[in-house]
Amino acid sequence: MSQPSAVSPLFELLKERSTGVLVTLKKDGRPQLSNVSFAYDEASRTIRISATDDRAKTRNLRRDPRASFYVSTPDLGAYLVAEGDAEVTPVASDPQDATVEELIDVYRAIGGEHPDWDEYRAAMVADRRLVIKLRADRAYGWGRTQGGTSGPVA
Repeated sequence: MSQPSAVSPLFELLKERSTGVLVTLKKDGRPQLSNVSFAYDEASRTIRISATDDRAKTRNLRRDPRASFYVSTPDLGAYLVAEGDAEVTPVASDPQDATVEELIDVYRAIGGEHPDWDEYRAAMVADRRLVIKLRADRAYGWGRTQGGTSGPVA
């Protein structure tokens, strides 16, 4: 398999899809998988996910930031797994704070404009939301037309 680069055809999956699976590690080392919606920033190779403070994935990442992210085509004809250390932003505590601004960016990237941004801002604080950011430092995958890839991301 060839060394992946951020321009590998398999990275198109992160740009084309808006749902995937976040894999974190439980205390006992076993994987914990979460179906999530996500936004991908190609320039920084960062996957961003809106989550709440009380979820297992959030607790797991605070204890051990190692994570993987799986995305595939609907027919499973191609997949990519991105790996790296995740960051967890502070919990949204004010409708105007930096976390809420980033949550708005994530929402827009996934679903476009919200009908009431003031309501959304208040909900992010009430829900104790935050952003999980996973930079793709390593990747592997395969596709019928794309071939395979594995290794550090160039």
